[in-house]
Amino acid sequence: MFDEKKLWKDRAVHRLKEFGVYLRYILNGHLVVVLLFLIGTAAFYYQEWIRTLSPDFPAEIIIALIIGLFLTHSPVFTFLLEADQVFLIPLETRLKGYFSRSGLISLVFQGYILLMVLAVLMPMYAHVSANGFQSFFIFLLVLLAIKAWNLAVNWRIHYFVQQSVFIWDMFVRYFINVIFTFLLFNNANILFLLLVVFILAFYYRSFYVRTKKMGLKWDLLIAQEEKRMASFYRLANLFTDVPKLKDTVKRRKWLDILMKSISFSQNRTYHYLFARTFLRSSDYLGLFIRLTVIGAVALYFISFGWGQIIFSLLFIYLTGFQLLPLWNHHQNKLWIDLYPVSHKHKMAAFQSILKIILFIQSILFAMIVLIKGDWLFSLVVLFSGLLFSYLFVIVYSKKRLKA
Repeated sequence: MFDEKKLWKDRAVHRLKEFGVYLRYILNGHLVVVLLFLIGTAAFYYQEWIRTLSPDFPAEIIIALIIGLFLTHSPVFTFLLEADQVFLIPLETRLKGYFSRSGLISLVFQGYILLMVLAVLMPMYAHVSANGFQSFFIFLLVLLAIKAWNLAVNWRIHYFVQQSVFIWDMFVRYFINVIFTFLLFNNANILFLLLVVFILAFYYRSFYVRTKKMGLKWDLLIAQEEKRMASFYRLANLFTDVPKLKDTVKRRKWLDILMKSISFSQNRTYHYLFARTFLRSSDYLGLFIRLTVIGAVALYFISFGWGQIIFSLLFIYLTGFQLLPLWNHHQNKLWIDLYPVSHKHKMAAFQSILKIILFIQSILFAMIVLIKGDWLFSLVVLFSGLLFSYLFVIVYSKKRLKA
C-alpha cells in the first residue's frame, strides 16, 4: 500500500544525508579558513561604514530592496526524481501531505537564511532608528509569515506552463514584498500594513481559484529540483569528485577570437582542450567572472593599501583553487587517452592556461586600485599577484594534482 508519509521521510532523509556527506568535504577544506577571514574583514568594514551613517540615511529603503529579493525567491523543495513523472503522476491526488511537508521544510531552511540576512541588516537599521534592536523578533516573525505567503503563491504559480506568468509573478511579488517591508521597518500605521495583507490574501486567492482544478506540472518541478541539486553538486565538486554532476556547456561563439592564439600543433592539443573547456563550461568561466567582480568591488571600497594587497592575493588563491577541478574535467572520457600526446604536455598545458587566467585577474585587480589613484599600491598588487599566481601554478597546483 502506498504511504506518502514514508515516501517523503525517505526522500528527505536521503537528501539530508547526501548534503551532510558533501558538506564534510567542504567544511574540512582550508578554503573555509580563507572564507572566514574574508567574512571577518567584510564585517569590520561594514561596521566602520555603519558608524559613518547619518540619522537621515534611507536604511529602510535599502533593507526593503534586499529583503524583498530573499522573500520573492521562494522555491519549494520537493525532493522529486526524474522517474516520478512516470510512477507518481497516478497518485497525485494522494500527495497533498507530501507537498505540504515539502513546503514546511522549505520554510524552515529559507527562514533560517532570512534570519541571517536580517541579523546582518539590523545594525544598519538600529544605527539610524530610535527603535534599535528591540523590534528584531517582531520583524522576524512578520517576515516569516510573508515568506510563507510567497512559498504558497510560488507553488500555485507552478500549475501554469506559460513563462510569462512566472515572470510577471516575480515582478509583482517583489514589488509587494518591498512595499510591505518598507512600511514594516518604517513603523507605518497598522492600517497600511493591513491593507497590504488584504492585497496579499486577494493575490493568493486569485491564483488558487484559477489553479484548483489544474494538475501539477511534474516535468517543471523535477527540472527545477535537478537544477537546484546541480548547483550544490557544482559547489561540492570544487572539493571532491561528484559522480552525479552533469556538465553544462554553452557555445559562446563570440569568445572564439581568444582561441586564435592557440596553434594547431600536436603539442598544443591540451592547450586547446583546456581553453575550450574553460570558455564553454558555465562552472569555470562563471566562477572566474563572479570572483573577479566580487574581488574588484572589495578592492575598490577598501582604502587600506596593505588590505588591498591581501584581498587581491586571497581572491587569486580562491580562483586558482576552485579552477583546479578543470584538470580532471575530462577524466571519464576514454577517447582523450587515445591522444598521441605525452602526459607532460597535458600538465604543461593546464599550468599554462591556469597561469594566464590568474595573470589576467591580477592585472584587473591592479587596474581597479590604479583607478582609485593609488598607483604605488597598484604596482604592488600587480607584481605580488603575478608572483603569487606563478608560484601557485608551478608549485602548489602541481603538488596538489599529484596528491
